[in-house]
Amino acid sequence: MRDFVLQLQDATHTEQIPRVTAFWGVDASGSFTLWPGHVRMMTSLEFGLARFRLDGEWEYLALPRALLYFVDNQLFICTRRYVRDRELDAIAPVLESQLAEEEKALHQIRQSLRRMEDEMFKRLWRLGREYRGG
Repeated sequence: MRDFVLQLQDATHTEQIPRVTAFWGVDASGSFTLWPGHVRMMTSLEFGLARFRLDGEWEYLALPRALLYFVDNQLFICTRRYVRDRELDAIAPVLESQLAEEEKALHQIRQSLRRMEDEMFKRLWRLGREYRGG
């Protein structure tokens, strides 16, 4: 086995990239590399850059987090959105601006949902106390 297939999937499209010879990414435990024939694995990629080797050249992926699954010499990467480019200088500004803004907006939505959930629990607790006569 000299290569594997990379399947990129986001909210709007899917790309199948054959003849990938290496993948480099970062998860919560740190950076890692996948080679053809790697054992089955699954992890969650961190916000940032990943890269893969295709035709002897590195290509870069800007990702706002992603789920990675490697099985049967196929690498699946599922994310909300990704940007792919051969030039690191071209992809770095995208990562810094667009994807960072998306991540910030998503963080604000999560905080808002957490506050709403807290308020709902407080209200249910009060209703329970009133129902029990307390």
